[in-house]
Amino acid sequence: MTTLRSRGIPDAEHAVHLLRQMLRVRRLEEKCIELYSAAKIRGFLHVYIGEEAVAAGVMEALEPEDAVVATYREHGHALLRGVSAGAILAEMYGHAEGCCRGRGGSMHLFDAATRFYGGNAIVAGGLPLAVGLALADRMAGRQRVTVCFFGEGAVAEGEFHESMNLAALWQLPVLFCCENNLYAMGTALGRSESQTDIALKAAGYEISAWAVDGMDVLAVEEASRRAVDAVRSGGGPHFLELRTYRFRAHSMFDPELYREKSEVARWMERDPISLLQSAMQAAGQLPDKEWAALQADVDAEISTAVGFAENGTPEPVSELSRFVYSDRPDDGSAGGGGPEERDTTAGKGGAAG
Repeated sequence: MTTLRSRGIPDAEHAVHLLRQMLRVRRLEEKCIELYSAAKIRGFLHVYIGEEAVAAGVMEALEPEDAVVATYREHGHALLRGVSAGAILAEMYGHAEGCCRGRGGSMHLFDAATRFYGGNAIVAGGLPLAVGLALADRMAGRQRVTVCFFGEGAVAEGEFHESMNLAALWQLPVLFCCENNLYAMGTALGRSESQTDIALKAAGYEISAWAVDGMDVLAVEEASRRAVDAVRSGGGPHFLELRTYRFRAHSMFDPELYREKSEVARWMERDPISLLQSAMQAAGQLPDKEWAALQADVDAEISTAVGFAENGTPEPVSELSRFVYSDRPDDGSAGGGGPEERDTTAGKGGAAG
């Protein structure tokens, strides 16, 4: 295997940017674990530590008008798509300053401004949504790309096969990114799939597909740019199997009894942040002073985000029924009542629900 170090770093400035992006995700996730342990964050929490090269590499290939659909392990995707760390943490605190006003929490981050459409707690639930977004773009004649992230566990769901089939049949502008971290919750890939080559499964639907080293951010970016360019130019759906590994348990509730510690240790030797950092330092492209300054900048960003979330406010009780129903079409006020209070007169246009 050609390693990142042996391949070299052709653009040191861009590599520093990628390193920063991965470090931002790592520090945010580490802070989430700390806050969860202190009972500041409640509910479920799934962190992305170890997989940062995937989100960092793929996001570099996208344009602002493109759409992103993710899973419940989506904090890093949201952050690198442009949702602020403060809005993400405030959301997990359940505060109104969060990206979903505190109503979604860790697994349901959403931000229309950056075209980040989840955050989806249902395994494979994002795949049909991505196909729908791509179909809408194709029907409207827009040159957009929809990128859909999902884990290899989604391959066992019917939505995966339905989505692959329709995307290929209709030649939709969608890039499927399978984050294969080898374990669907606590089930090893080989225990659930007779064919463990996920890219081969996608190729069976006549979709251009290939596997990528998901621990090498430069390899991920290169593959993503190639795939996105092909999709945008009318080449139909493409599929990347990004072979990665999560260093932490599936969630904060997971006792992690299904894999050996020695296996985790072996994968941690290929930490995507350390791989890029060491390759750059070996090439004399990242002096210790610059690396220390980068870490300090990222730490300051996350510290500011925590302060923003801590100072947030829960929505008042009077607002709890807001968004349950669409706004009243007659005066535009927030719909806080039951169905009998809504204007259902035929022919009147209402706000989107």
